[in-house]
Amino acid sequence: MRTSTTHDYLIALGSNQRHARFGAPRRVLAAALERLAGEGLRVLAAAPVIETDPVGPSIRRYANAAALIETRLEPEALLALLKRLEREFGRRPGGQRWRARVLDLDLVLWSGGPYASPALTIPHPLFRERLFVLGPAAAIAPDWRDPLTGLTLRQLHARLTGPRPLPKRIGGRALSSVGRATDF
Repeated sequence: MRTSTTHDYLIALGSNQRHARFGAPRRVLAAALERLAGEGLRVLAAAPVIETDPVGPSIRRYANAAALIETRLEPEALLALLKRLEREFGRRPGGQRWRARVLDLDLVLWSGGPYASPALTIPHPLFRERLFVLGPAAAIAPDWRDPLTGLTLRQLHARLTGPRPLPKRIGGRALSSVGRATDF
């Protein structure tokens, strides 16, 4: 039962490296969910794991999922816990952005609305552009609203996956994405 001192959070989970103990990335995510529960966080729902192509220089495919959790922790304290778990799973801070990693845990949304500090921004600044976050998130919390846009996770997901409008035509020619006419 949710009380005024607990918060709900949407966490994105990702992995694209084997772990010596847990094995393949899918199993790393399962182990991470168990660890979250073992740290006193109540896992309310977990999305099925999906496999996605990497963003950036990594060449390995990712296993991605999302979880809804409930905890008494405030955002900064939860972020510290997530970063500690990443390190315990073998992630090293620093280095190249978007490189291969054993475990990535991102705080995407929380029940307290927008939050900003030097170390943390909620909602996660890029989550609206990332199908590998929105797909799993919409599967477990389709009606959760982005506090900045007012759109639900289902609506944000549909914006990334829905049909795109046809290009505008000018005199039998279509305008390209940079505004130049091309033969159609």
